[in-house]
Amino acid sequence: MAVKLDGKKLSQKIAVQLQQDVEKLKFLGVTPKLAVVLVGDDPASQVYVRNKRRMAQKIGIETSDLTLPAATSEAELLQTIAKLNQDSTVHGILVQLPLPPQINEETIIQAINPLKDVDGFHPYNMGKLFMGDPYAIPCTPNGIMQLLSEYRISLTGKKVVIVGRSKIVGRPLAALMINHNATVTVAHSYTKNLFELTRRADILVAAVGRAEMFTQTAIKSGAVVVDVGINRNDAGKLVGDVDQMKVADVASYLTPVPGGVGPMTIAMLMKQTVKFAERSVKGIGND
Repeated sequence: MAVKLDGKKLSQKIAVQLQQDVEKLKFLGVTPKLAVVLVGDDPASQVYVRNKRRMAQKIGIETSDLTLPAATSEAELLQTIAKLNQDSTVHGILVQLPLPPQINEETIIQAINPLKDVDGFHPYNMGKLFMGDPYAIPCTPNGIMQLLSEYRISLTGKKVVIVGRSKIVGRPLAALMINHNATVTVAHSYTKNLFELTRRADILVAAVGRAEMFTQTAIKSGAVVVDVGINRNDAGKLVGDVDQMKVADVASYLTPVPGGVGPMTIAMLMKQTVKFAERSVKGIGND
């Protein structure tokens, strides 16, 4: 039976450490501040923003939530970002995706000051990551790396298959794992004989958004399985991309859904916000 990679437990441990880091910053006169911009009233986005605000408050991070109407123009959103870029009290800026169709996501991502880009999506930060010298790291891949590290799962020499090539998860995670000496294959919807590939993986990362697509026949015995998916099955139950019950019998480690990667994503967002605040204080957090 697979050992559970408990993201919820680790995120709580990280939160305790961050509380101490924030107290030190406040003693120096700096309160970490995260600005979250939400355009429209997408229910899922509202839930994400609420969860982020709740964890920030627990840690002691100040939040500035800006909710704009769904009809907001790209120019108006760019003006909002420009103001946040210039506000020295704001250390991190996050624009909640997806955005309404009249707004180009890439334009908005590129408008955020890379030094305040807590999502790590700006081309500058992506480039730094792929060069092996990251400044800001996308939160979900970063959370996965922290989870593997916590359970002392080495990547050196391992065959990793990442199914999903998004800019949010697959591509940056591939860069991080290569930087940690793994041999990485990124698969996607055009990959032929997918399960033949996944069955050879020492570490499988499932990030495709298809409910319970991966069963025990797609997994190598003893593999580490990271399930990034969040889906609803026909019964309305929250499930991952991996059939948890069946895969738990063959995998050595498995992230649960919920309680695996999800809590780690938010924890990494908070950690990056605190790190940005530390960098604003000379001599702190410049490692």
